[in-house]
Amino acid sequence: MISEKVISVSPAFSLKLRLKDYVQFIKLRLNLLVIFSTALGFLIANPHNINWFNLLVVSLGGFLTVGAANGINQIIERDSDRLMLRTENRPLAQNRMSMLEATIAALIMGIIGVGMIAHYLVGMCAILSLVSLCLYGFVYTPLKKVTPLAVHIGAIPGALPAVIGYVAANGSLDGMAWILFFIQVLWQFPHFYSIAWILDDDYKRAGIKLMPLFAMKDKRGAIQIMLFTSLLIPMSVLAFILGFTGLIATIVLVALSGYFFYQSLQLLKDLTNASAKKLMFGSFLYLPVAFIIILIDKIF
Repeated sequence: MISEKVISVSPAFSLKLRLKDYVQFIKLRLNLLVIFSTALGFLIANPHNINWFNLLVVSLGGFLTVGAANGINQIIERDSDRLMLRTENRPLAQNRMSMLEATIAALIMGIIGVGMIAHYLVGMCAILSLVSLCLYGFVYTPLKKVTPLAVHIGAIPGALPAVIGYVAANGSLDGMAWILFFIQVLWQFPHFYSIAWILDDDYKRAGIKLMPLFAMKDKRGAIQIMLFTSLLIPMSVLAFILGFTGLIATIVLVALSGYFFYQSLQLLKDLTNASAKKLMFGSFLYLPVAFIIILIDKIF
């Protein structure tokens, strides 16, 4: 007689696995980086008179809204995710989470997130949050398989978190909010393109088009990356000309942007994954450092 072994899973272990799936579903690390940008935008707006409750609301509401957008992204891309090495283990791709559960979770997070912001903060914050959610989830995500212009569309919701944080503290859009917006818009091109360069084979397997327009891993692509990166230098100077940053902060910002530009020139020079990886890590460093420089300038 053959005995059957029954493998039991403890409730605690099962809960741990579900939490792990939701960490992937909302892309926790990316989400936290976005909220960090939101918080910096909030602090830059009024560093000497911080409303901590409003900061908590915009951070928590933003966290839920971004989680919803990331969830929608994975719902739409579940089949593509199965084809890529970096995403094949996501919960929807592996059928560890049903479409119904994912849809309900994204819907709840989106409603609560935008609802919190609408209830406690100025209406502009809620509008920008909803626009960001819809553009990322329902426009940028499906366009990734249609045209490289998806990156241009995705740059808009990607640049809105700092603006949402700024408006939450300031109450309205002004020139400094637009400076933060355009810095983050320009930053996203070398950021996304360097990632697309490194993961080109993975993206091709899934039919995702994120390389620069009319280009591959070639000089045409590297030139576009270099041009977008170079624009961060005059944008740093423009903030000074318009009176939003002081001289010392501007010099540091120009130096930071100059080094970022140098990294893009290295990619143009050798067209290697190694240079693209350095540019990618440079992008991770650039944005938080640039915003922290602006914040320090506002404080002192």
